[in-house]
Amino acid sequence: MQRPENILSSLKMNPKIAITKNGRIEYDITEGSLPVVLSMHGGLGGLDQARVMVSWLDENKYRLLCPSRPGYLGTPLESGKTIEEQADLFAALLDELKIDKVACVAASAGGPPAYMFAIRHPDRVWALVAIDSVSGYYDMPDTAGFFVQLLFLSPLGQKLNKILSDKNPAMFLQQLYQSEAYFTKEQLKKHVDFALKSPGGLDFVKAFMDTMYPYDVRKPGTENDMEQYRKLTHLPVEKIKCPSLVIHGTHDADVKFYDGVYAYEHIPGAERYWIEEGSHLGFWLSPHAQTAQEIAGDFLDRNAKAR
Repeated sequence: MQRPENILSSLKMNPKIAITKNGRIEYDITEGSLPVVLSMHGGLGGLDQARVMVSWLDENKYRLLCPSRPGYLGTPLESGKTIEEQADLFAALLDELKIDKVACVAASAGGPPAYMFAIRHPDRVWALVAIDSVSGYYDMPDTAGFFVQLLFLSPLGQKLNKILSDKNPAMFLQQLYQSEAYFTKEQLKKHVDFALKSPGGLDFVKAFMDTMYPYDVRKPGTENDMEQYRKLTHLPVEKIKCPSLVIHGTHDADVKFYDGVYAYEHIPGAERYWIEEGSHLGFWLSPHAQTAQEIAGDFLDRNAKAR
């Protein structure tokens, strides 16, 4: 199984397997006795994507727990097909690791199991941050045409993606943004130029893309997500009791902005931050990314002290 040994040059991982009462699960966790943040990765991901997702967090403040959801990498789909089963699997992982409570940071397709985890195990979650997260019905985005699906959902396409990102990063970024943002031509150019000039911007995108490769060991989980999320109307997020922060890009073409709005308006006492002109990756790569990350970090800091 291939996976990046180094993510963003400095983030190293040591994947382990836990055999819980609810099934087998692969995970990585940083050392120490600090408050724990559980990272819930999106589609085409795995524990490597979960780790890249929280690369903005200070490891001197938090211990990072990054599992592969069922059907991704080393976690078999049989460990939890439904979002309820996945939520219970994460609780069982905490039992196995003797971790009492966590904050949960979720993104994209990681949203439903994270929301359900907070609903079914309220005593295990001291805070929730949902970034461009699915909160109801989800299907393949309307911007994901044949060419986009070829690039992201096939081994050949992913190899072409790697070549394109190295040889012509501007064209690669243009294809990426066209697949996951509702941008005008002027907005598209602005965001491509920003990513090209941003320190570490291309490194982040390439590292994030690496966490989708190879696709064959992520395919069962990705297809299961689609199967499960097509059955949803809205998740019962009004049952969530923990402090919650909803962050969403206004121009997200993958997980639509209304997913974030619905979650914010229905989670009691939720806080929110809307990323203006934010794409699906706006939290990590956009002119407002630093502000979004600072808001999320402050939210976790405040609730870590109060937990």
